[in-house]
Amino acid sequence: MHLRVFQVAPILAMMLLCLAACSAVPQETSVASTHQAQEPAASVYVLRRGKHTDLILPVAQLHGPLTTLTAGFPGARYLTFGFGDRQYVLALHKNLAHVLLAPLPGDGLLLVTYLQDTPPNVYGSEHLIALPVRQEQIDAISGFVWDSLQQDDKGNVPPYLPGKYPGNVYYPSSKTYYGLYTCNTWTAEALKTGGLPVSTFGVLLAGQVWDQAETIAAQEAKAGADVPAANDR
Repeated sequence: MHLRVFQVAPILAMMLLCLAACSAVPQETSVASTHQAQEPAASVYVLRRGKHTDLILPVAQLHGPLTTLTAGFPGARYLTFGFGDRQYVLALHKNLAHVLLAPLPGDGLLLVTYLQDTPPNVYGSEHLIALPVRQEQIDAISGFVWDSLQQDDKGNVPPYLPGKYPGNVYYPSSKTYYGLYTCNTWTAEALKTGGLPVSTFGVLLAGQVWDQAETIAAQEAKAGADVPAANDR
């Protein structure tokens, strides 16, 4: 009996830690610019906010059904997607019951934030990693995000609730949130679907996504630096 308690306790602790990872997610953000930075040419972004990660896609490179989400936001240049636990995120007064239920399988939620400025200008470069991608990679990632949205009988994805700020909208997710499938697992899956060398095995925490994204970005930068200039060929 005591052995079972010692075996279960670390698992429960990890689940509660994962809940903390996405408890603020999706954490809503005003789309006002607060920083100045250069914009990469064609990239998807990993955004880290504490223990939570988001995925940011450029609207100009979206060609699939995900573009329907921009219908009410004609000035949007980027879309930020954050996955979380529906009952926990939307609870107005969180209590112990919400904390204990959150690691158990439950409905997921996606917060979509519409950006009229570049991600570095909105969030700050220190919270972002830009990952250069080809169009087919963006298509695959956007397909994954679309499939993560709960569709109605007509194949549409009606919003669930407006967010706290203009440009924030909650959408119900087709994916289940639980202690072993967190916001960070979702972000890693999206990147892997796009053909990026990301492992999703055991990914629960923001640092696990961030470290992999940093490695990819560093490798891309090194590969770019190793390409000889035209005058050197």
